[in-house]
Amino acid sequence: MGSPRSGSSSNSPSNSTSIKSTIGSLLRSKPGKGTSSKAKVMSVSLKDLDPAFQGAGQKAGLEIWRIENLKPVPVPKDTYGKFFVGDSYIILKTTAIKNGSLRHEIHYWLGKDTSQDEAGAAAIKTVELDAALGGRAVQHREIQGNETDKFLSYFKPCIFPQPGGAASGFKHVEVNAEEHVTRLYVCKGKHVVHVKEVPFARSSLNHEDIFILDTKSKIFQFNGSNSSIQERAKALEVVQYIKDTYHGGKCDIAAVDDGKLMADADAGEFWGFFGGFAPLPRRTASDDGGKVQVTSAKLLGIRGGKLEPVSADTLSRELLETNKCYVLDCGAELHVWTGRSTSLEERKAAIAAAEELIREENRHKSNLTRVIEGFETVMFKSKFDKWPQTTEVAVSDEGRGKVAALLKKQGLNVKGLMKTTPTKEEPQPFIDCTGNLEVWRVNGTEKTLLSGSDSTKFYSGDCYIFQYTYPGDDTDEILIGTWFGKKSTEDERTSAISLATKMNEALKSQGVLARFYEGKEPIQFFAIFQSLAVFKGGLSTGYKNYITENGISDDTYSEEGLALFRVQGTGPENMQAIQVDPVAASLNSSYSYILHGGNTVFTWSGGLATTLDHELAERQLDVIKPNLQTKTQKEGTESDQFWSMLGGKAEYPSQKIVKEQEGDPRLFSCTFSKGDLKVKEIYNFSQDDLMTEDIFILDCHTDVFVWVGQNVDTKIKSQSFTIGEKFLELDLNMESISKETPLFVMTEGFEPSFFTRFFKWDSAKSLMHGNSFQRKLAILKNGVAPTVERPKRRTPVSSQSGRSSVQEKPSQRSRSVSFSPERVRVRGRSPAFNALAANFEKPDTRNLSTPPPVVKKLYPKSVTPDKTANPKSASITAITSSFEKPTTTMIPKVVKDGKPKEGEVSNRSESLTIREDAKEEEVGEDEEGMVTYPYDRLKTNSEDPVTDIDITKREAYLSVAEFKEKFGMTKDAFSKLPKWKQNRLKIALQLF
Repeated sequence: MGSPRSGSSSNSPSNSTSIKSTIGSLLRSKPGKGTSSKAKVMSVSLKDLDPAFQGAGQKAGLEIWRIENLKPVPVPKDTYGKFFVGDSYIILKTTAIKNGSLRHEIHYWLGKDTSQDEAGAAAIKTVELDAALGGRAVQHREIQGNETDKFLSYFKPCIFPQPGGAASGFKHVEVNAEEHVTRLYVCKGKHVVHVKEVPFARSSLNHEDIFILDTKSKIFQFNGSNSSIQERAKALEVVQYIKDTYHGGKCDIAAVDDGKLMADADAGEFWGFFGGFAPLPRRTASDDGGKVQVTSAKLLGIRGGKLEPVSADTLSRELLETNKCYVLDCGAELHVWTGRSTSLEERKAAIAAAEELIREENRHKSNLTRVIEGFETVMFKSKFDKWPQTTEVAVSDEGRGKVAALLKKQGLNVKGLMKTTPTKEEPQPFIDCTGNLEVWRVNGTEKTLLSGSDSTKFYSGDCYIFQYTYPGDDTDEILIGTWFGKKSTEDERTSAISLATKMNEALKSQGVLARFYEGKEPIQFFAIFQSLAVFKGGLSTGYKNYITENGISDDTYSEEGLALFRVQGTGPENMQAIQVDPVAASLNSSYSYILHGGNTVFTWSGGLATTLDHELAERQLDVIKPNLQTKTQKEGTESDQFWSMLGGKAEYPSQKIVKEQEGDPRLFSCTFSKGDLKVKEIYNFSQDDLMTEDIFILDCHTDVFVWVGQNVDTKIKSQSFTIGEKFLELDLNMESISKETPLFVMTEGFEPSFFTRFFKWDSAKSLMHGNSFQRKLAILKNGVAPTVERPKRRTPVSSQSGRSSVQEKPSQRSRSVSFSPERVRVRGRSPAFNALAANFEKPDTRNLSTPPPVVKKLYPKSVTPDKTANPKSASITAITSSFEKPTTTMIPKVVKDGKPKEGEVSNRSESLTIREDAKEEEVGEDEEGMVTYPYDRLKTNSEDPVTDIDITKREAYLSVAEFKEKFGMTKDAFSKLPKWKQNRLKIALQLF
């Protein structure tokens, strides 16, 4: 790396006498047509736009231009990140976002020795580039040594400005590895690193910062005693960069801590370069680094190229007129706001006025950002005392289209300007659905374990806790969640969070905590429960006490009463029946419904509902009203009895209930002290940004994840859930995020796949021991990350029942499916629905839908069909048993003769019944001596069918136990059914 140019150039931006002539000539050379104050889109012509910008911003990535002879010239991609101190640059960052469009951010970087003409040209040319992109890009002024975090994030780990320049006549100094010069750099920053070369002298060192001494054979990192672990870890990334770039990856690395004397070999060698050790002076209070002080915001209007104060008691959005431009002066930062009805010439003049203000007041280190109406940054909006939650931005899309059409007519390629249609994909749960589920209802300060048949029936007045254990890549993973009904009490919500937290603490915080509100559940929740019914009212003591104390009528669901259910979902693995008010206004043309009152049951399908919607309603009938024949109603042909039950006809909607779409993920580091939450956004983030000493929030708009590092202070860890709720409450991103947004909390090393999918994830990195600095230093010195085994789940010695907590050969587990023995109706399914359901009725997935599917053994990823079980599954089962004493259930044990032993007792909860299937090749006899075969060999699509049977009576060869399991009734009850009902049952079970 060449030496920086000594001294300050007379053409430095801060020393120039005036920029008015330069800006004026640029404005006059590109005359633009202008628009009236009533115009909706700024006027753009081909001569307004520099040819260098043609085709810019049409795909994601970086594009860079250098100003040469006041013109932008594209920079070769292999030199991106290499900036010369005598030049000015324009940088365009294009990002593809989820809604199908491209987001643009424009930066113009000014080297400390660039000429004023080049600096002015860069400022004006960014406005032209923005016009070429449709006029909505945010623009940033970047000064060497005072760059924004967002800009530096494009060039990780840092940038090293090189001496020299283009138009200024400076000679670009090329690096000669053979003539290595010892250099000293100071590094500042916890998340991105600001690197600056300082004089190679003891006086440059201090206790607050990190310094890198680059010698020919060794690189030293000197850690100031007042620097943080995170800063030291980030500086190591710069050390790695220097080693790879300027030493060919071959040199020694040493870390020296401030205060270590000659006793340490590396410290002794380091101080030897400075003539020996001597104490460093303390930084004085006056040494503020030349920072610009933050002042109260002042709004300035622009008239005739001059800035004029806007008189107002408080700053509010109403002060900004769409046909004008403004400058918001905050001292350390300036914002230029341009109304969407302003002309290109007016926008250029606004930038020129802001640049002139910076020069006149010698505030060359002030950051400058330009925003367009409707696309203001959070930082800009936060300066106003009053800013509406929503603003009208529809015209901007129209404006971009008009700009694109005009440019296309003039011969420009404008493909990148137009919004593309986003890819419509069904949301994926990113969670294994073959795990075990336990559900508790909260009663006051206690929880009650629910049976298998009740675990998928929730009430709006209650709170629930569920624990889902499922196979992960290395070991079983756990999700402990709470669900709050819309009418649940605040006390029981608090109890639910407390109880769930204690459950996770018993697992040494190795589970993921989650909090869901009714109506805001994420896809993971529905994937876990698969078939869910939500009823009105409540069964908990908290709800009952609340309605009694407040004199509220109890509307808890009754099987005999009048009830209306909206059925929704995407298939057998994700379907819900939601009870709504039994009135016509609750209907929706895009859904199917179930209406019952007494012994009358209707199914209603809206005109926009699909065959799948109708089939889901048929399946949910087996949960809500399994024993009654239904009357089918179609929209427009309803019977009088149907409308009478709903209290008469009424207007109702036809559009599907639209759920909020997942947004582009944003990562924030958090500081939480005395109830005060402060966040800082991490741009262009990666897994390496998750430091073990900190708490981070990943905001996806529809889901919020709180990531807690292993080395976070214990007191702060205990408040991680509060931090997430505080983030939602404050809505720091000003995106109108709901306080009921699904919230997940996880500890480092136990991240679920639905979190890691947002990163290029390396599990080994999150399992290394030590602080961030120690981890990265080990990798830097050794070249590879140390191999670390995933921490094992906690295994208690014994459970409450007194049984051994670890089973020698744990059986395969699958959540049992409870069906009423009295259920006699099984509805047929369309071919389309059968094809869809076939995707979920496989050995490696669960299906809780009705009619009852074939019950097959489910093998998690870590288990093979040869009965080799995941050894950690047993330990988790033992742990969870300590939370609630399981219900004792009589379960027949299958023996070789196919007959159950009477009196066999299992201490397993109903919702986690472990099946011990008989071998497929076994043949037994029923009570009457008839030969029996396993169901898998009797069904019509069996891979190993029985050949010596009467194929018209396949069901007769089932054992008594298996017959009752499959049909939900005894053989005697089945024989009394009408023939058509028998056939429908047999068809559904593939026995016909």
